[in-house]
Amino acid sequence: MFTGISYSSPTLCSAMVNLVPAFTFIFALISRMENLNLKQQCCQAKVVGTVISIAGAFIVTLYKGTPLNFSLKVVFGGNETYLAVQSNWIIGGLLLATASLCISVLLIVQTSVVKEYPEELVITSICCSMVVILSAIVALFAEGNPKAWILTSHKEFIAVFYSAIFVVSMRSVVCTWGCRKKGPVYVAMFNPLGMVIALGMGVIFLGENLYLGSVIGAGTIGIGFYSVMWAHAEDDKVGNENKENRDLVTSSSAPLLSTKSIHV
Repeated sequence: MFTGISYSSPTLCSAMVNLVPAFTFIFALISRMENLNLKQQCCQAKVVGTVISIAGAFIVTLYKGTPLNFSLKVVFGGNETYLAVQSNWIIGGLLLATASLCISVLLIVQTSVVKEYPEELVITSICCSMVVILSAIVALFAEGNPKAWILTSHKEFIAVFYSAIFVVSMRSVVCTWGCRKKGPVYVAMFNPLGMVIALGMGVIFLGENLYLGSVIGAGTIGIGFYSVMWAHAEDDKVGNENKENRDLVTSSSAPLLSTKSIHV
């Protein structure tokens, strides 16, 4: 994902992460975590919303359009170097789409594990420990310069600290808890919220140009997101109504008084 950001931009990253709900929905169908009945309106909305989300992601990736200039900009030291890097929009989009696919698989696996072992903190601790070990091994071979491990500015320290505490630890615990309570598709539906935040912060803090393609694609993804979210809410409503009906039938069929033999 970080390589994809370096080739493109944080805005494109947040837009491509919106593919996570679509991928998660597909994998949930394959793994029987979600049911699909095209005769139901909510299931139709899920399919249509998934297709619209994927189409919006392709719009953001393949069509940049004209830049929309804003006068609002907060300049920090070093931003010019970041913005001077030549971006490769398509390669970055493909890398970010692959990262979204991996996140979807992770949500499916997390749901399967947390259903059998409902201990979010333990699961997150094990996952983070494995990530540290694997990342350290890869980094030792990929980065041969020892000075690259030294944090040279307070911004680098803040970024590392924030990523470790909030992005990795707290987010993993909350996502695992959400997978146990509501399932992987429900958790994945909240990924598009990062798109709105990244659009604003990219323009304000990084001086990033906001392109017409990003706006059109983001709007398309948002439509697909809310379609799937509405369908999921309707599905939960139908499930609750069916459960209440079953409970009502069970209670009405039960005898009012239990017959017991009394021995004197």
